[in-house]
Amino acid sequence: MTTTAVNRLESRLGGVTLEGRPHHLSAWAILGLRLLMGWVMLSAGWGKVTGEFSAHGYLANVDPASPASGLFGVMAESAALMGAIDVIVPVTQVLIGLALIAGVFVRLAALGAATQMVLFYFGSWDVAGGLVNDQLVYAAVFLTLGALAAGRILGVDRYIEEHPIVERVPQLRYLLG
Repeated sequence: MTTTAVNRLESRLGGVTLEGRPHHLSAWAILGLRLLMGWVMLSAGWGKVTGEFSAHGYLANVDPASPASGLFGVMAESAALMGAIDVIVPVTQVLIGLALIAGVFVRLAALGAATQMVLFYFGSWDVAGGLVNDQLVYAAVFLTLGALAAGRILGVDRYIEEHPIVERVPQLRYLLG
């Protein structure tokens, strides 16, 4: 099924203008990617919540060549911080996964997921094959979902944006989409 509306992408940044017209199936691709990445985060978090999870081994054994090895080592040595991390990581992964699947607060969820992926990127620091690894690619995918306002496509964000509070507090639009 095709649509008669013309889709258009345009952005101007630093004197450079980018423009294009996405294919009419792009909405389905964005929805599929949002659901897929939501499932990835939900299942990763759920496995940690229902199993025995501790980030200590990961943080204590970061490659010394990583720019974050000192920070991660300090984190691993703090029992209080480890207690918080062991709760924050799985709970946020579950919440991010649910948010992406439901299409609610997608930009906030995508930012949280990208932040975790960047931290995992520095933690895994396997750059023998180059600076790009799966965590960095995941971070880019999550940022793309936020930039594309993926929650507006068959998501709760589309309906939240119509709520009068968003008119009164337009900054909420930065979290939605």
